[in-house]
Amino acid sequence: MMLTASVPLTQSSRAKWTGSEDMETINNLMNAEIWQGKSLSDLLTLEFLASAAGSLLGAVVILFIGWTLSAWMQRRIIKLSKKNKHLDNMLFEFLASIVRYIIMGFTVLFVLNTFGVQTTSVVAIIGAAGLAIGLALQGTLSNVAAGVMLILFRPIKIGDFVEVADEMGTVKAINLNFTELSDTSNVQVIVPNAKVWGNIITNYSTNDTRRAEWKFGVGYGANLKDAEEIIRNTVMSDSRSHAEPEPFVQVTNLGDSSVDFLVRVWCDASVYFAYRADMTRKVKEALDAGGVDIPFPTRTMVQAKTS
Repeated sequence: MMLTASVPLTQSSRAKWTGSEDMETINNLMNAEIWQGKSLSDLLTLEFLASAAGSLLGAVVILFIGWTLSAWMQRRIIKLSKKNKHLDNMLFEFLASIVRYIIMGFTVLFVLNTFGVQTTSVVAIIGAAGLAIGLALQGTLSNVAAGVMLILFRPIKIGDFVEVADEMGTVKAINLNFTELSDTSNVQVIVPNAKVWGNIITNYSTNDTRRAEWKFGVGYGANLKDAEEIIRNTVMSDSRSHAEPEPFVQVTNLGDSSVDFLVRVWCDASVYFAYRADMTRKVKEALDAGGVDIPFPTRTMVQAKTS
């Protein structure tokens, strides 16, 4: 049988033991891999510090060049739209912003590459994030896409009187997300661009002239020639009526209680609504003054006699 005895450590030996443990821990930390296969001792060498300083300086230079180039491209694209009045400023401002963000995005990738970061994985992460964001903002992005199409092809422009998505009014603004209208009661109407681009657009301001149309009914006992002359003279005596194309005034329908005249006359688009309302009143007054009967629906009641 073997006997073992414990020998108490003195204070000096205990200090030596603790010191050796600390040195071993420090050596482990210095030799542990920290970044790109390099340990802390490798990173603290003059060669590595000089390389890091060079990379940092290169990153600053790349950032400066990218920022300056993106700002210059943005200004050039915006100036291009201002040189031609037919080009839409909003569209070119939008395109200029996209170009600037693209340049800055590539600049950031170059900076990361300077520090040894694998940009392939970064691009993959950005692509996945972009897909997720696109699915989440599908409705908003469809409005933006429709806004770009509206600005690019210009089916409507500010100041036009239009009818879109069952709404009628004057176009006040066309943004990337929505189109602002002011209706006939001067009420603000906001229409999402996806509904504007995806529906039928009726633009009443595209052409300088419009054809006004009325239907006037006279009694069956009226002199049709006199009635036609009164209608024609009344309409054409107004300075807003155009002689060309030639006005159309003809009987087109024999109704239940009236003979109907169809009247078509061209006028300036800017005065269409007021002109049409004025002529309705003036023709009615002229027919009354000429003794032409304007019938209205009547009902004759026949009562049978009972014996």
